[in-house]
Amino acid sequence: MADEADRKSPENDKLLLDLAWERQQKKTFTAWCNSHLRKAGQSFLIAAIDEDFRDGLKLLKLLELISGDKLPPLEKKGKMRIHKVSRVNQALQFIASKGVNLVGIGAEEIVDGSLKLTLGMIWTIILRFAIQDISVEELSAKEGLLLWCQRKTAPYKNVNVQNFHVSFKDGLAFCALIHRHRPDLIDYDSLRKSNDIHNLNLAFEVAEKHLDIPRMLDAEDIHSTPKPDERAIMTYVSSYYHAFSSSQEAETAAKRIGKVLNVNRENERLMEEYEQMASDLLAWIKATMPWLNDRSPEATLQSAQERLEEFRNYAHTTKPPKSEEKGKLEAHFHTLQTKLRISSRPAFIPSEGRLVTDISTAWKVMEGAEKEYEEFLRNEITRLERLEHLAARFNHKASNLEAWMAGKDDQLNLRDDLRTATLAGAMALLKVHETFDSDLNAHNGRVELLNDIAKELNELGYQNVDLVNERLQSIKETLDNLAQLSTSRQEAIQETIVQQQKLDELRLQFAKKAALFNNWMDNASDDLQDRFNIHSIEEAEQLQLEHEAFKQQDLQEASVKYDDLNGFATAMADMGSTDNPYTTLTPTDVYEKWCAILDLVPLRDQTLAEEHQKQLNNEELRKQFAELANEVGEYIEEKNSILANMSLQGGTLEDQQVALKEFQSEVTSAQSRIDELETHNQAIQGALIFDNPHTSYTMETLRSSWHQLITSINRTINEMENQIIIRDSKGLSEDQMKEFRSSFNHFDKDRSGQLDKNEFRSVLLSLGYKLGGDPTTDPVFDKIWAEVDINCSGHVTFEEFLDFMTRETVDQDTADQVKASFKILAGDKPYITADELHRELPDDQAEYCISRMAPYAGEGAPEGALDYQSFSTALYGESEL
Repeated sequence: MADEADRKSPENDKLLLDLAWERQQKKTFTAWCNSHLRKAGQSFLIAAIDEDFRDGLKLLKLLELISGDKLPPLEKKGKMRIHKVSRVNQALQFIASKGVNLVGIGAEEIVDGSLKLTLGMIWTIILRFAIQDISVEELSAKEGLLLWCQRKTAPYKNVNVQNFHVSFKDGLAFCALIHRHRPDLIDYDSLRKSNDIHNLNLAFEVAEKHLDIPRMLDAEDIHSTPKPDERAIMTYVSSYYHAFSSSQEAETAAKRIGKVLNVNRENERLMEEYEQMASDLLAWIKATMPWLNDRSPEATLQSAQERLEEFRNYAHTTKPPKSEEKGKLEAHFHTLQTKLRISSRPAFIPSEGRLVTDISTAWKVMEGAEKEYEEFLRNEITRLERLEHLAARFNHKASNLEAWMAGKDDQLNLRDDLRTATLAGAMALLKVHETFDSDLNAHNGRVELLNDIAKELNELGYQNVDLVNERLQSIKETLDNLAQLSTSRQEAIQETIVQQQKLDELRLQFAKKAALFNNWMDNASDDLQDRFNIHSIEEAEQLQLEHEAFKQQDLQEASVKYDDLNGFATAMADMGSTDNPYTTLTPTDVYEKWCAILDLVPLRDQTLAEEHQKQLNNEELRKQFAELANEVGEYIEEKNSILANMSLQGGTLEDQQVALKEFQSEVTSAQSRIDELETHNQAIQGALIFDNPHTSYTMETLRSSWHQLITSINRTINEMENQIIIRDSKGLSEDQMKEFRSSFNHFDKDRSGQLDKNEFRSVLLSLGYKLGGDPTTDPVFDKIWAEVDINCSGHVTFEEFLDFMTRETVDQDTADQVKASFKILAGDKPYITADELHRELPDDQAEYCISRMAPYAGEGAPEGALDYQSFSTALYGESEL
């Protein structure tokens, strides 16, 4: 019973476990050493680890093979103990030179064949040359190797790697590691946890046959040992790690190349989209400019108003979508440049004539043409209104003259009355003729007014000016003919004047006064029926004042003259005379004309009152528009100010993005006020109102400011999204972003969102950059400025400043890294084949490379070899693609 108790004691269990571990280590370490020694030939393989390393020769060869250093034995041929100790010491010193502390291991013990110390020495070699270089997330070699096993086997059922002994006892962990990297070698789902010997043997056989990993462990030993030897397991697992690391390296290289190629293809797509968008917008501008530059005059007021309505429809309906296209184009360009900077690609320079500045310049030229075109149309409408007014005046006065001239030639050609006239009659005829001459001279004065009107019609390009000129010329010729006929009749009357000695003074006075009064009534009638063209209350009130002055003065004076003429008529009737040979005007004629004048006065009052009310209505329209325009203008200025200061607020970029979108929603909701203002503007334009002293805003400036505000909000949101892209792609922290924004805002004194050259220099100095003392000649700063201000705009935006800071602080992909990745896929060759690209990359990425890689020009390459080196530099703009 005592013997049985001794065998089951903890001390005996530990002894048995140590012996099992020693046996496992001996077999594992021997297999590990032979996996390297076989490279030197069969003669260097060992059979007994504690015997075959005693002379130091195979030990030095092992160290030489695993380190890559040359270690010729100092004592090559000596077989004495002293020679063996010398060679083992040489090996131990080399191990120590690699930073390994060999505590308690001496050359004599190795030479004497100490199994325990020999295993300890080999373990230190394995640790140094097979395990120490394993690095996972900066952990120690053992912890890193354990973490690698845990990550690779995490998806597999019945596998939970927590150590390098019992966790591998059932063999599933080994099978899982193989299946994870080579699923074609093992059917993992068919394995059972209870069948540990089968699992272990399967893993060892597959690893030896397909992965060139020697069989270092024995399945029966691991099965029968409660706790397998940790060192043996670690040694064997490290072989898995190194076997799979090379394939992992190729996989990583392929992913890097795939990522770079996808970025490049996406950038090329964005460039093509930009070129197309820019071409379409410039083509529309080019097609629109001839229409805006058309200054051909219109013949009628209606056609001019139709052209103005067409322009308003363009400004309200056609242009706004194009303005949105322009904003999208600018946002598209900035997004593309951001992606190019993030991927370390050269900045995109559009084809000639399609730069953002070119489009902005063309847009400004178009807007200038719009302003000039609208001004031309308004001037044209004003001109045509004036023409219609002048034409109406001309026709009215010409009709009066023609009516007066009608039949006068027949009267002047009459001679029968002279032959039968008495002296009194002859004298009367002479006076009549003098009266006619007086009337003729008065009408000649009215021709001068017609001539002035016709002259202005000619200067303003009236469409029927030829008819006006012909009619004026006809009137002048008729008056000239009447003048000649008048002279002829006067001469005839003088021949019979002897018979005309007595003149009824009363009749003569009446005739003269009646002629003057009749001429005044004609002029008054013309004035009372005269049309007017005014655009303000003041002008309407001025006309009313002039009309009141006419009623209070001119009309009162005329009333006295009428009473005077009426007195002459009464006197002649009292004297028994019913006719007057000195004038064709009868008292009845004067009375009827006078009554007509009195009837026209209240009509003129009514017309002027209606015009005054019209101008009052127009003034109300002006005030309504001005009140809303001032509110909208101040609203837009306020929102522009808020937008300019939003970047100064705290919070994360996402918080600022949310705030911007809420701000965008708030501003967009104010569109109804713009629409209401458009309605007021249409009413003003319908009333032909072209000035408004109550506001400095016009619908055009407000419409433009509104679109600029919407565009600025969209551009700011786009810039914020680009900043998030930069932050996430470069791995920047929120604190770094805040620090960059704080530095930028501190020196952006005018809150323009841009830094000029001096402000940017101040930022760099505040961040600790060592620059020259003289800002005017500082090559260090000039080099930095050239890299940041690639468009030579003279300023730096926050996006460009952020890109510069991320380049200074964040590691990025480079052309050299891409070259190194291709070199791995090519198996260290300076060229790569199409088959290799298809094997390592997805088909679309492989075809992309094949279509763009130049043929390899070096020697010794097979047909169809491709130059991946020039392709890699071209991806980053260092050469032509």
